[in-house]
Amino acid sequence: MTIELRHHTDLAAETRRDLMDVYADVRAPLLHLANYSVEAFTERLDRHVGEPGFELVLGYDGDVPVGYAYGNSVDSGDRYWKRMAEPLPDGYTDTPVLALKEIGVRTPWRGTGTARRIHDALLAHRAEDRVILMVNPLAGDGKVQALYVSWDYRPVNSQASSPDSPRLTVMARPR
Repeated sequence: MTIELRHHTDLAAETRRDLMDVYADVRAPLLHLANYSVEAFTERLDRHVGEPGFELVLGYDGDVPVGYAYGNSVDSGDRYWKRMAEPLPDGYTDTPVLALKEIGVRTPWRGTGTARRIHDALLAHRAEDRVILMVNPLAGDGKVQALYVSWDYRPVNSQASSPDSPRLTVMARPR
């Protein structure tokens, strides 16, 4: 299986459509929840595209979009840091980090290394020294968080990213 990885720093109509199709498929069991609805995702995506350092990697198997990851730069003044449940160590936010905002792979391509390839492609050319993400610790009965641990992420804090969001574990690793 050969997955072609395409990098984007904006969202042309076709790219947006492909991303939305993959998101709706990946999150199908959760779309009835307010925080995971297509509408809520669209609102977040529109905000994220306009933030500094936005980058998206879409993976394709032939013409079929199979997975994605996107993120943007977060500096010390970003609201991302203000929602942390616990104070962060002094200096923790002094340098920008890559905030991995979303990652998802359609079911037939899970367990094939596709998610890791997309993840690594997103990180490959970034200037930030660290990457940070949030994960629902209950996702996949803990398997999603365990996957991130296997990718060298470590829990550093927690937060609810929105009023409708569950309490998420904040994880970080060197880029």
